[in-house]
Amino acid sequence: MTTSLFRSLYHQGFVRVAACTVPVTLADPKANMDQILAATRTCAQQGVGLCVFPELGLSGYSIEDLLHQSALLHAVETTLADLARATEDLLPVVVVGAPLRHGNSLYNCAVVLHRGRILGVVPKSYLPSYREFYEGRHFAAGAAIRGQTMALGEQTVPFGVDLLFTAQDVPGFCLGIEICEDMWVPTPPSAAQAMAGATVLANLSASDITVGKARTRTLLCLSQSARCVAAYLYAAAGEGESTTDLAWDGQTAIFENGALLAKSDRFPAGPRAVVADVDLTLLRHERLQMGTFADCAAMTGAQDRAWRSISFELAPPATDLGLLRPLSRFPFVPADPAKLEQDCFEAFAIQVSALKQRLKSCKAAGMVIGVSGGLDSTHALLVAVRTADELGWPRTAIRGYTMPGFGTTGQTLASANALMEHLGIQRETLDIRPAASLMLQTIGHPFASGEPVHDITFENVQAGLRTDFLFRLANQHNSIVIGTGDLSELALGWCTYGVGDQMAHYNVNAGLPKTLIQHLIRWCIASGHFPAEVCSVLGTVLATEISPELIPAAEGSSQSTEDTIGPYALHDFTLYHVLRHGFSPARIAFMAEQVWQNAEQGAWPPGFLPQDRKSYSLAVIRKWLKVFMFRFFTTSQFKRSAMPNGPKVMAGGSLSPRGDWRAPSDGNATLWLKELDEHVPEA
Repeated sequence: MTTSLFRSLYHQGFVRVAACTVPVTLADPKANMDQILAATRTCAQQGVGLCVFPELGLSGYSIEDLLHQSALLHAVETTLADLARATEDLLPVVVVGAPLRHGNSLYNCAVVLHRGRILGVVPKSYLPSYREFYEGRHFAAGAAIRGQTMALGEQTVPFGVDLLFTAQDVPGFCLGIEICEDMWVPTPPSAAQAMAGATVLANLSASDITVGKARTRTLLCLSQSARCVAAYLYAAAGEGESTTDLAWDGQTAIFENGALLAKSDRFPAGPRAVVADVDLTLLRHERLQMGTFADCAAMTGAQDRAWRSISFELAPPATDLGLLRPLSRFPFVPADPAKLEQDCFEAFAIQVSALKQRLKSCKAAGMVIGVSGGLDSTHALLVAVRTADELGWPRTAIRGYTMPGFGTTGQTLASANALMEHLGIQRETLDIRPAASLMLQTIGHPFASGEPVHDITFENVQAGLRTDFLFRLANQHNSIVIGTGDLSELALGWCTYGVGDQMAHYNVNAGLPKTLIQHLIRWCIASGHFPAEVCSVLGTVLATEISPELIPAAEGSSQSTEDTIGPYALHDFTLYHVLRHGFSPARIAFMAEQVWQNAEQGAWPPGFLPQDRKSYSLAVIRKWLKVFMFRFFTTSQFKRSAMPNGPKVMAGGSLSPRGDWRAPSDGNATLWLKELDEHVPEA
């Protein structure tokens, strides 16, 4: 891929798909074909590569014994040939439902068409003949049909449940098909299709609607997309179907790996097409990473069956079509308030539960923590306090120390002291400047001679002394040191190794990204666990700029972490997609531009004021992506290889060498930086 293809969704490993429902005219294949063609042409203009229509859409589902009329069946076959010819100049693969004769039986079928050809026909495996359904009266079950062909007009086409449709020019685009009831059985055909390689599963449905049934359908689709690690398209019949005894809602939706990508309104008047971009790269990586997926395929023999792969050339556009799928600016932070509240509750509970267990097992009598007045130490202190409360310990079992250095500001010092006082822990101020000055003098550092040299040695002398004091204090008081460094800092190596903030007896924040911590503190304010005076200080902490405060402030401004290493919003975006999905720099840059280029578009998590909603150009994204790749792959792994214990919190992953992430400490970022330079435009 060259930079000219950077903004092409197909070249970035996506495929645009549509689940469609159109008004049906009962027993009128020509009228139904016209509706299907019109919807397909509209989708083609949007760059859609797959259009899925409802069950028996060419004839209508609810026509009962008309399905055994020769005139209708002949008209369906003739119309299919016409429809195939009409798709010759259209981009999408089109999947339509039709009743088709084969041998001595009639089958409820899905017909796959593309570029003037009928690629294959898949019969419905399982026929419902209970309650309101009577399909066994009209059709034969197709579950056992494999390796057969069917004559349709002038074509002889593959026929059976063993068909997979594979795009040769879109890596990972492999289509499997099932029909309505097939999804409701204990082992849907789509499960075997997925294990055989299908990444996109289509369900042509004519499920009638009753109260509550839509929820069940959605649950089944979500579950099947998650279990199959696949995209799942559901297209149900709606307007025009007979209401003699039933009603129809035209439910259409697209799911991917357990998430809803898009859905249309139900009970529509007129055609509806819900469109979304399926992430084939994500699905392939998830299956690769999840070894049990392949194990299950091997144990069930799904891969060993005689599957027939029907190849086609999609020939997708290479132009910029945008990206039609929900993308989060903050992958670790849900924008939905209810989901965010639930995540914060669980994250906090995980931290408290883990710390309780560690304190019980190590027989410690207390906790020691350095409190700076910044986000990380504030949140770690809240966890420690809640843990003490649940253990029945007095809060004085927590010893908090604020340790001002050469860059400490009055605001953070005041916040730290006020927080400790209001929480009722033991608190003390240890001024590290005399000890730091002595060490700098002892090693002959220029600062000790009055020179304004604020290099890494100057910074790390302070960071190291703080941790050294904490460990000795923990020894003195039979306590453990509670770490405060977070997941984002570990990713970037933004921590002082060994005797520094990289080390602790137990690091409760090691699994938390920086972008989530501020929301956890907001949740703590709202949770009712802490009194008003504590919450007031927490509000001040939230408003304080992120800073290590190791360099003396210049002209009233303190040292800014994000000015040095880049915005945590971008770094956490990158971290999630590297750690969870193994995405390449070009893919991450493409997605980051989609969500960050315009602050007015897309949802923001609660708590972001309008003035805090930032946007980033591709040039800025590229700049900080380069910084992340270099720091993550080249300079920081040795710190993670020796990181202390701490709980995994987020499904997005952790960086513990005993958990999610194992990598060589002497690795390098050459490959990632090369791709970034070659495949991501500079502007």
